[in-house]
Formats: sequence, C-alpha cells, structure tokens
Amino acid sequence: MTMDGWAWELPDELQQLRKVVRDFMRHEVRPAEEPLDFDAYELPHDVLEDLQKKARAAGLWCVASPVEHGGSGMSLLAQCVVAEQASQCRMGAYTPAAGTFGWDPPNVIWKGTPEQIERYAVPTVASGGKTFVAITEPSGGADPARAITTNAVQDGDEWVINGTKVFISAADSSDWGIVFARTSPGKGRQGISCFVVERGTPGLTMRPIPVIRSWYPCELSFVDCRVPNDNLLGEEGRGFDLAQEWLVHGRVPYAAATLGIASAALDIAIEHAVNRETFGSRLADKQAIQWMLADSEIEIRAARGLVYEAAWRADLGREFKVEASAAKVYATETAGRVVDRCIQILGGLGVTKELPLERWYRELRIKRIGEGPSEVHRMVVARELIRSEAAGRDR
Repeated sequence: MTMDGWAWELPDELQQLRKVVRDFMRHEVRPAEEPLDFDAYELPHDVLEDLQKKARAAGLWCVASPVEHGGSGMSLLAQCVVAEQASQCRMGAYTPAAGTFGWDPPNVIWKGTPEQIERYAVPTVASGGKTFVAITEPSGGADPARAITTNAVQDGDEWVINGTKVFISAADSSDWGIVFARTSPGKGRQGISCFVVERGTPGLTMRPIPVIRSWYPCELSFVDCRVPNDNLLGEEGRGFDLAQEWLVHGRVPYAAATLGIASAALDIAIEHAVNRETFGSRLADKQAIQWMLADSEIEIRAARGLVYEAAWRADLGREFKVEASAAKVYATETAGRVVDRCIQILGGLGVTKELPLERWYRELRIKRIGEGPSEVHRMVVARELIRSEAAGRDR
C-alpha cells in the first residue's frame, strides 16, 4: 500500500536480482552464443565452464535448489524473475542462460532419503549437470493417472521396470532421472510410484525423437530394467503426488520464461519500427504497427501479473494449482501471439536466420503443449469454477 492507494511492485531485492540477471545475459551470455550456429543449443565446453564460474560468483547457480546443498535456494517468485531474463537469448527457450546457471534437479528429489539426496542431487547441483523426468507415454501425457502403463514389479530387493516413455527432454545427456511407473494395476493415481533411474542401467535404451526444435527429446524403452529398492523415491503408490508437485511448481517459471522471449521479441520489433521508413514515414508512426506493439505490451503485462500471482501464492504456502494453470495458458499463448506480431512487423527480415524470431516462433509452439496442453489447463480452471459454484464458495 502506498500513500496514493493500493499498489504492488517487486521487492527491492528482486528488482536488484532482475538487474543482475539482465546484465549477465547482456554482457556474458548473448556475446558467447553470437558466434555459434543459429540453432545451437549449448555453448562450447570451455566457454560454458568459464561463464558458470561467473554465475556461481554472482549467486545465480541452480536457483531452485536448497542453499545447504549448493544451490541458490530462491523463492518461486525469484525463480520467475530469473527465468524471464534467462530466456532472453537465442537458445533461451530450452537452454536458459545458455546453461550458465546450471540445471536444477527435479524438486521431488529433495523429498528423497538423505542417502538419495547425497548420492544423486548433491553431485548434480555441484556439477550443474542435467537430469530428466519421465512421465509421458505413447498413450498420453496430459492424464498420467490413467495414461501411465509402464509398470514396475518388485523382485526381491529390486524393481523390474517395463514400458516406454516419450518426449523426455535431456535424457540422453543426463546421468540420472526420475521415472514414474505403475506398481499397483487398477488403483489409478494410488498405483503409481516414482524411481530414480541412472542412464546406462541395463534394460534402458534411448533414441532421439526429431521435432521442430534442434534439441531433440528422447524415447525411453525399459525392458526388464532393474533398479534397487533403494531407488524408490518416496512411498510406494504415492508417486502421483510427487508428479503433481513437480508439474505444478514447474509450470510457473516455465510460463515466466516464455514472457522473457516475448519481451525480447518486442524489443526487436520496437527498434525496427522506430528506424524503418516506408511510404514516407517511420513504421512506428503507422497506427497498424502501433496497435500491434501496444497489444503485445498489454498482453505481456497481463500475463506477467498471472505468473507473479501464482508464484506469490506458492511462496506463501497457499494452494496455487489453478493460478499455475491460468498463468501457463495465458503466458504461453501470449508469447506465441507476440512473436508472430513481431515477425509481421519485420516482414521478410523476421523469418530470416539473422534474427532469433524465426527460431523462437518454432520453439514457442511447443510451449503450448509441454507441461500440459492449454486445453487441459483450461479444464483445471473450469473445474474449479464449477466446484466453487456447487460448494457456494466465493471466487
């Protein structure tokens, strides 16, 4: 609250964090990726190592991981601030900050035993290595409670996993990952368990799935893949709860990252409109262009408000599933519209590989599917509206 009435803004420390990340992207990351191929999704190893050292020194290392285990331990709102800035490079849609901030392991690993945390999570944070999460199957990914058919059967002191997972990002470059499998057929969400599976485990094979982006996800095939009992994460039959925790939390910075790309695209379009002259005046003086710029800025601001609200509620320990779904839908769809408008403003230049707009246009299309398609999140919001009405609750 201010003297003039109600107002809200980021706390000073988060505004400073935003500036630190913005400067790091401007002076370190974007110059480092400039010489690379247009569709590159990683920096050369020596360049990456050097920038990762600088990121650690700046307090930008594994921002979601606990401080006591080597991460930065940021709140979800702070993670969103970082995500929005870290996506603002050519490869930022799927390699935020070009990998210089490290890669947080899945948040559910911190629900594991001290031995699991020490064996898997701590070394991953220390090295900044990648991990994977395997939920989606050929039968579907948006409804895991019913779609998961990959099964795990206990055999003595081991679990034997059989089945297939698809569209699993980073699996072929990770040391380990989280795999969700059905351990009790016929029990729905109560029959799903969660396992830590190391890459290279006998019975696990991977192959890339070519998609619209240059960094391909993988198909994982489990054929009598044996993992020890010690690799069961959490309680047997409670894996769906862990999946929900990972998914709901992840959707919020996921949405924030798409807004970073939209903002970067809009900056390019504004600069072009101000400097480009046609039909005797600047593009920026033409109402059609002004409205496209204005609509883009308005939608970005609205989407950012939804993202920040979801993160704020999470940090307060409140329920935020509906808010996360609303933010995910609106931010990803907004980003797609904004980049499309920006390409239109630039005309032919917008689809050349001299600028990142063409790449962002392709990669943002996936964002409306990943982490749950827009249609499923609309169902989540609608169900809550209907339940609230039936229960006589105020919205």
